[in-house]
Amino acid sequence: MEKVEKTEEEWRKELTPEQYKILREHGTEPPFTGIYNDAKESGTYRCGACGLELFSSDTKFDSGTGWPSFWDPVEDENVTLRPDNGLLMRRTEVLCGRCGSHLGHVFDDGPNPTGQRYCINSAALKLDEEE
Repeated sequence: MEKVEKTEEEWRKELTPEQYKILREHGTEPPFTGIYNDAKESGTYRCGACGLELFSSDTKFDSGTGWPSFWDPVEDENVTLRPDNGLLMRRTEVLCGRCGSHLGHVFDDGPNPTGQRYCINSAALKLDEEE
């Protein structure tokens, strides 16, 4: 996969302030505030920064956490996982596999068949609805 590399100045020009804070500065939106938390539309969720396909609505579930949650990415290589030991917690950060933008975190308390809960910020996503 070809990587997307831009300067932070270029990202600032392309993203809204909320998107920039989350995608580029590893921020988090408040729970139950994101536009996709309760979304039921069918389609593909893409990276809000570079447009890479990340998650299918078929793997979205209501985790009750206040953020859109998925049990599996579209392709494993479309997300990058790395340890995140900030905020005095041990978590696994989820990044876009193409542009390196912060998406959220993954936890081992999701549903079968994967047991994973990819807890993703709405501002890090763009839904391409199926027609």
